[in-house]
Amino acid sequence: MEKLKKRWGIDSNFQIIIIFIVFAITGSVSAKLAAPVTEFIGITKENVSGWIYWPIRILLIFPIYQVLLVFFGWLFGQYKFFWAFEKKMLKRLGLGSFIS
Repeated sequence: MEKLKKRWGIDSNFQIIIIFIVFAITGSVSAKLAAPVTEFIGITKENVSGWIYWPIRILLIFPIYQVLLVFFGWLFGQYKFFWAFEKKMLKRLGLGSFIS
């Protein structure tokens, strides 16, 4: 736990618990929101092959997750951590030019 706190620049165990909670909530909510988004654009399990449906749904989860991560981080008072985390992740994916 101490290694993770040092790596992320976190001071307290409470802060790391909050960060883990934000990651958990964000993952669950983004996966849940992907279903109505795919349905809205007309892609359902009934009208599209599973080989097409699931990759599209997984690709939709990614941007939803990115937005929700910063939102829930802000909601739980950890905006600074999650904004820095987001920028680092997008830079590693080669999308760093979209943020400042």
